[in-house]
Amino acid sequence: MKTVITYGTFDLLHYGHIELLRRAKELAGKDGKLIVAVSTDELNWKYKQKRSHQSYEDRKQNVEAIRYVDLVIPEAEWETQKRKDVQKYNVDIFTIGDDWTGAFDFLKEYCEVIYLPRTKSISSTLLRKALSELEQLESSID
Repeated sequence: MKTVITYGTFDLLHYGHIELLRRAKELAGKDGKLIVAVSTDELNWKYKQKRSHQSYEDRKQNVEAIRYVDLVIPEAEWETQKRKDVQKYNVDIFTIGDDWTGAFDFLKEYCEVIYLPRTKSISSTLLRKALSELEQLESSID
């Protein structure tokens, strides 16, 4: 039984997100706990210069509805929150997609760090691009 934590925006929730959360929950074990820190709208803008299609509250509610998730918390700060969360929640494993490989190795002092492979052929970036193209097409028709 372990406590696992992961972080993300979880905008335009898709199969890749569900797979990441399923694999994260597997790392926790049968009676383990999965904590998901969902990026706030303010964090997304301040640190990533992006706006989500869905509000933080909607994204939080979507993630809470996933059976693998035991607790959803806000990710509101970039530099120090992860270390504080690992300590506060007695986290055994920090996990995130492998496109972040190496970025969170500083947490190895506090817990195990595992970078999970991304699900192929799906991403929020692809979905945002497709939505943008659809919106452009719709506006040209009007």
